[in-house]
Amino acid sequence: MENAVTTSSSFRAGITGPGCLTGCTKEPLPATSVPQQQVTILVEELRVQSIVSCFVSPPVLTSSKKMKLKEDMNPLLLQVFRSVVWVYSVITFIPWYFFSGAGSNLERARRIKANSVSRRPAGPYRAINSQEKLVAWLHPGVGTLDKMFEHAARKFPQRDCLGTREVLSEEDEIQPNGKVFKKVILGNYNWLSYDEAYQTAKCFGNGLAALSQKPQCNIAIFCETRAEWIIAAQACFMYNFPLVTLYATLGPAAIAHGLNETEVTHIITSKDLLHSRLKAILCEVPRLKYVIVVDNKPTSWPDIPRGIMVYNMDAVKKLGSKPDNTVEHKQPEPSDVAVIMYTSGSTGIPKGVMISHGNIIAGVTGMAERIPDLNETDTYIGYLPLAHVLELSAELVCISHGCRIGYSSPQTLADQSTKIKKGSKGDTSVLKPTLMAAVPEIMDRIYKNVMTKVEEMSRFQKTLFVLAYNYKMEQISKGYSTPLCDSLVFKRVRALLGGNTRLLLSGGAPLSPATQRFMNICLCCPVGQGYGLTETCGAGTITEIWDYSTGRVGAPLVCSEIMLKDWEEGGYYSKDKPNPRGEILIGGPNVTMGYYKNEAKNREDFFVDGKGQRWFCTGDIGEFHSDGCLKIIDRKKDLVKLQAGEYVSLGKVEAVLKNCPLIDNICAYANSDQSYVISFVVPNHKQLMAMAEQMQVRGTWEEICNNPQMEKEVLCIITEAAISAKLERFEIPRKIRLSSEPWTPETGLVTDAFKLKRKELKTHYQEDIERMYGGK
Repeated sequence: MENAVTTSSSFRAGITGPGCLTGCTKEPLPATSVPQQQVTILVEELRVQSIVSCFVSPPVLTSSKKMKLKEDMNPLLLQVFRSVVWVYSVITFIPWYFFSGAGSNLERARRIKANSVSRRPAGPYRAINSQEKLVAWLHPGVGTLDKMFEHAARKFPQRDCLGTREVLSEEDEIQPNGKVFKKVILGNYNWLSYDEAYQTAKCFGNGLAALSQKPQCNIAIFCETRAEWIIAAQACFMYNFPLVTLYATLGPAAIAHGLNETEVTHIITSKDLLHSRLKAILCEVPRLKYVIVVDNKPTSWPDIPRGIMVYNMDAVKKLGSKPDNTVEHKQPEPSDVAVIMYTSGSTGIPKGVMISHGNIIAGVTGMAERIPDLNETDTYIGYLPLAHVLELSAELVCISHGCRIGYSSPQTLADQSTKIKKGSKGDTSVLKPTLMAAVPEIMDRIYKNVMTKVEEMSRFQKTLFVLAYNYKMEQISKGYSTPLCDSLVFKRVRALLGGNTRLLLSGGAPLSPATQRFMNICLCCPVGQGYGLTETCGAGTITEIWDYSTGRVGAPLVCSEIMLKDWEEGGYYSKDKPNPRGEILIGGPNVTMGYYKNEAKNREDFFVDGKGQRWFCTGDIGEFHSDGCLKIIDRKKDLVKLQAGEYVSLGKVEAVLKNCPLIDNICAYANSDQSYVISFVVPNHKQLMAMAEQMQVRGTWEEICNNPQMEKEVLCIITEAAISAKLERFEIPRKIRLSSEPWTPETGLVTDAFKLKRKELKTHYQEDIERMYGGK
């Protein structure tokens, strides 16, 4: 027993170095190979700009000590190295400072970004450049989405608009465990120009009208992210067909609910989704008459219920291109419904959010203002679900500025993605995007993969990487760049996303400070962390690219204003010191029209003030910093009152513990009639198997996860991580359940944005809850 304890303790000690910050995942990425001669060049780059304080006094944007990697080298050599770098810094700092433009970046980073227009701590807060009036449109007279697309097509007619990779071959690959994975070899991107895309959408919309689709009557789209999705959407915007969007991963009951509630007669889908998801529920949607499949083949569809007609997208476009089928249509008004976007259902049955043309135009305007120099030379990679407001808004921002959009999927995104055949290139390597949106789950995976590979490097490579990482972290926190480090040490990591990325937009869930800093350092680009909801068109706040602080979501966009409402039960007040705190209320032209056929919920979550301004009550708790930036600190629905009266923020507990390398995902849970928190944990496969080997625990993956000894040891490590992060005693999980199955959107336990579905998780683990609380 003593040996077992010693072994497990040494395992815990082993993960408190670089891996403790980063964790790891199942498939490591290629190591960065660093020749020895680069040490000399690196010394020249690593001019430790603490000397800067002799010349200027930049603000420390964030504390980086906790996120640094462990420098495992001889202290004397480390001191010599730092001394050489310091001397070089003294010589090179002044010319570097003036020629690099660092001064202006520092000035931008530390300036006031938003103010309370009422001078009261509760707000409302507005961006400095929209103090007098919120901005509602990009171009005068372009107040609807059809006009925005038409404007882009006229301005950039021959530029690439929408791109899709050609599939060269597909084959089945048998894995060592006997499973069969489908692998693809993809060619180059084939592009539609802006003019071609516009004309295609126009023909498709005319074809839908010829198939009896009426203006201001709902039409649904249930499809993967692809060029045909956005073409179909633009057609609906042109002809004033309100577009009902549904996540491709929703369950049958949720899909049928959305289609029946909106009373659609037409639905646009793909061949795969028709077979796998829709066909089984067609009889439950009695009003449905037409199914339009975006794929060209097959052309016949057996086993479809009588009374439902199936058309290929090309057939509908051909129908719409006939002169005798030309339909006169009235253009939509800004107040007309453009989209009824069904939420992911993280809190129950999905709700349909009614979004007007004017709402989306305002949201797009606000987002575009936070992307400097956005223009037709930019390339965006689209792979997140277009049924999610983040992806739809991001693509519409790009279209409004003439950018090109190349389509991808999570399975083909990078060279190491699951569907890419070994030796062939993923989508980012071919497209080389400059702009990309991502949810934290994807960035966490990249972060953990790279840091796991760092652990497997030679001692020299690892030392060089760690020194460069920690040095760049110091410089970023001061607002400085490190071009030689970027080109010599981090170039291979940056190539994972194509090598040209200049901005990453993060949304959908909170991004941990450690992951954000990793993306800044290794991918060599700023991360615009945004905050918004479907109910606000995804718009609320986005950090500026010059603001390298972590844990914040930036100042309000030029289309939005934010107020803080006191929440007495949670103990958050706008008069709190040093920062005002409270529930976040978002107002502005981007705030949507409300929930479809749900007046009770509309009265609860939306209101209109005395000036006619529309507001949404988010349920999130935030605080405003002195420079006008917002930080999300809690959520009302995640707050649970324990038996002894303590309040526990489940989201806070999860955010802290998810950085532990043993954890791929975690859901904290608490009953109000109990005195402690429990958790369900998806362990990291590689880390847990290594621990099992050291503890001499044998068995299958499922048996190891169900082993009480392993459960107990993981709980010890989680407890240590919680104490290190200064969680309160009552916030630390007392018992855990290791889950052998990952939580994916397909399991129904998380949304497409990988947010936890707490209700479904509670049902799934009900027996374990009863066991951990002593019921069984």
